[in-house]
Amino acid sequence: MIEVIRKNKVWLSVGIIWLFHISAIIGISLGNLDWFIEKTPINLGLSFFLFLVVYPINNIKKLSALSLFFIGGMLAEWLGVNYQILFGDYEYGRNFGPKLDGVPYLIGAYWALLTFITASILDLTQLPFRIKVIGAAGLMVVLDFFMEKSAPTFHFWTFTGGMPTFENYWTWFLLGIIFQVVLKLLKIKGNQMFSLNLYLAQLFFFLFFYF
Repeated sequence: MIEVIRKNKVWLSVGIIWLFHISAIIGISLGNLDWFIEKTPINLGLSFFLFLVVYPINNIKKLSALSLFFIGGMLAEWLGVNYQILFGDYEYGRNFGPKLDGVPYLIGAYWALLTFITASILDLTQLPFRIKVIGAAGLMVVLDFFMEKSAPTFHFWTFTGGMPTFENYWTWFLLGIIFQVVLKLLKIKGNQMFSLNLYLAQLFFFLFFYF
């Protein structure tokens, strides 16, 4: 009975994730860009909430990892926004929610969320530790790459000169590797089905507008 409830909870969460992303694609394609993009904090907040429901942070190891990734992501972005260190010269726009000294709280949550779900995706494989770490960090960079084209249009963030330099992707990759190593050393596992669908829904969304 408990297993049935758990599976239903996962599939319900997966359905909500796809519903929100597909609805946004349709709505933006029909000319309602501002209305849907202004709801980005709600969408990301909902994704993070569902992540916590399906992938409960119910022990000190998980809480410590989540906190580390949130704080580490916020600190890295703070250095980037205020001192042009790590990612390049950029600033966040109006559609990423409340900010702390120029850095949206949601971006810290997103660093944590993305670290957990990409690790879970690679756990679907039997690859060695190092390959899983590199592969998961690579998935983080891939999603960021496709987000970059839409980010200025959606008022997420804007780089001076229009598009990010190689420095941005290299930093994403290195920071991703550090976070992935921490997750693996702590031997934290997540829900693979939810993680895969959330990643694919976001990738599909940004791929659609990339092309």
